[in-house]
Amino acid sequence: MNLITAFFFLHFGIYFSVTTHSLGADAFWVANLNISFWIGNQTVWEIEENGVFARGSPLKKVSGVVVPPEGLYQNACTSVTTFNKPVNIDSWIALIMRGQCSFTKKISVAAEKGAVGVIIYNYPGTGNSVFPMFNLGVEDIVAVMIGNLKGMDLLYLIQHGIQVMVTIDVGKHYYPWLTHYMGTVFVFASVAVAYCTFYCARRLRTVRNPTQRCRELLAIKKAINHLELRTLKEDDKEVGLNGESCAVCLELYKPKDVARVLHCKHLFHKTCVDPWLLKHQTCPVCKWDMLGTAEGVTTETEPLVGTQISSEAPSIISSPNEEAYEAHVHADMQKGQKTQSVGR
Repeated sequence: MNLITAFFFLHFGIYFSVTTHSLGADAFWVANLNISFWIGNQTVWEIEENGVFARGSPLKKVSGVVVPPEGLYQNACTSVTTFNKPVNIDSWIALIMRGQCSFTKKISVAAEKGAVGVIIYNYPGTGNSVFPMFNLGVEDIVAVMIGNLKGMDLLYLIQHGIQVMVTIDVGKHYYPWLTHYMGTVFVFASVAVAYCTFYCARRLRTVRNPTQRCRELLAIKKAINHLELRTLKEDDKEVGLNGESCAVCLELYKPKDVARVLHCKHLFHKTCVDPWLLKHQTCPVCKWDMLGTAEGVTTETEPLVGTQISSEAPSIISSPNEEAYEAHVHADMQKGQKTQSVGR
């Protein structure tokens, strides 16, 4: 029972830890960027791009003119960084390159200068790869990350006199694949744990009842010894090309073959059916139960005391190999048959 309880708590612990990690660490919000390009007072074209909201960023819609830092360095890592925003524009969004300092520092500088949002584009050479940034301490300003290629395109257009307007909107909430399929994972895990529990419980019952198994084997052996034995002759109907074959080995009966006759009147080679009966307890053909319906055979076993049990029980219980055990019992039965023939 302690093993079953351990399996249950192990299953629950794995499920809880995986679920907690998936929900907390890997989920992120997509940022939808509607970008329009202006020359003078006329919109030239519009495109839509995607980014990722920073962790801790407010999930809200903001709009403004995109403004990069002035100067050669676009990292905005010092408080003296300036942004040359257009005249009469109150709402603007900072466009900053990743690197040289933390995300928190970049976002803080843009917030101090009055930006309503921050777009950080990734390192050169990273293509369009993005990930959720950490902006601890500046959770009151919208911050998103976009790929390097998108960021460099916007910077190039701005530096060549094209005004860029961006509206950042909240997109979908993405979870890792494991969270999406957590129900399926839980079902398969439950089935696996149930199977292990059933298997362990069955094994425990087998281990805890060796005495019962020993009694059953002794009863089967006793019942086998009470079954009729025949040495086949040439004129027996079972012998010859038109005769019968053993249902266990499927070979034809030959003269001088020793056959075992069950109470259901089915006949088999002794060397074939005795190991079968020790293992299955039933007739190979009609499933007759030798302990349930045998005539003249006592199905109640004798108590495990005396010299008979002390000489047989240890070999039955301690034998790890089933085939070796059956061979051992078969040898004992042959010894018993020789003893009976001598007595006659």
